[in-house]
Amino acid sequence: MKAPKKELAQADRDALFEILETRFEKNPHRHPGIAWEEVKAHLLKNPGKLRSLLEMESTGGEPDVVEWNAGAGTCTFFDCSPESPKGRTSLCYDKEALAARKQHKPRDSAMNLAESMGVELLNEAQYRHLQKLGPVDRKTSSWIKTPDDIRELDGALFGDHRFGHTFVYHNGAQSYYAARGFRASLTI
Repeated sequence: MKAPKKELAQADRDALFEILETRFEKNPHRHPGIAWEEVKAHLLKNPGKLRSLLEMESTGGEPDVVEWNAGAGTCTFFDCSPESPKGRTSLCYDKEALAARKQHKPRDSAMNLAESMGVELLNEAQYRHLQKLGPVDRKTSSWIKTPDDIRELDGALFGDHRFGHTFVYHNGAQSYYAARGFRASLTI
């Protein structure tokens, strides 16, 4: 995965930290036992990843910490927006799906946009974990990382939360909808 290389300007970094800290403090159930100062210090040691976090934020993902692995020295952010990020909708699944569309092509694919942002799509286990932190995608749906054996048959997976349950479905990878985007994960 290629990550954005240019570091953020001080003003952009400060604004991003303010947003992330406010969200972190409002949602302690997502990261019990983790202190914001630990996260901030970790982020300051990894300035090259801040652009990816800013991309997650600016496209509507509302990233927040969902895991702190002290042993590995990593923290993981997921998009925690109530609905699929608005700046990442109307995308087919990947480059192959985009190339396969002959008419009415979407502007991009979820996998391609994620790569350009320096993030990854949530996999099914991560998506289900996110749903346990508080239901998301009650009106929208989100592409999730699809196993190779499904993708080889031109399928792709997406999830949503309806009727009090989290569902994972399949669709043709070439499909795209205004109410379907993707949720990202970033481990720093």
